[in-house]
Amino acid sequence: MATKTTGAPFSLEALDQLLTTYLVGKAPAMPENWKQTLVKFIPWITLILFVITLPIILAFFGISAFLAPISMMAAPGFGFTYSISLIFLAGSLIFEALALPGLFNQSKKSWQLLYYSTLLSGVYNLLSFNIGGLLIGTLLALYILFQIRSYYK
Repeated sequence: MATKTTGAPFSLEALDQLLTTYLVGKAPAMPENWKQTLVKFIPWITLILFVITLPIILAFFGISAFLAPISMMAAPGFGFTYSISLIFLAGSLIFEALALPGLFNQSKKSWQLLYYSTLLSGVYNLLSFNIGGLLIGTLLALYILFQIRSYYK
């Protein structure tokens, strides 16, 4: 059977297959009771963290709206990276907020939104040269997501 190729050197489907191979097939499997517990509590953990961080994030966006022009004039490199970080933070939060209702129903679409949020955070860590966050935070989040993927339909 021939596989369909898009001609693109990189695609989300290829990344998904690669991550499935390594994080599910070759990595040690998480115990089933841990998976069930995570699936049960991830919506609540996400909701609690979202509610706790929302005022901080709104304040961050308010302060950044005031300071962005000043930072662009004072240090253009810093102002640009600051603006990029705000864009990535906003995108990641939007994906998590959209995923929240479906996480309680264990919908596949919500799992995908959390996956996209994690990828967006990983790209930000890569662009900001935060290797620790990339290797530990993003890789751990992807491992957990791919281990519990089968529970989302």
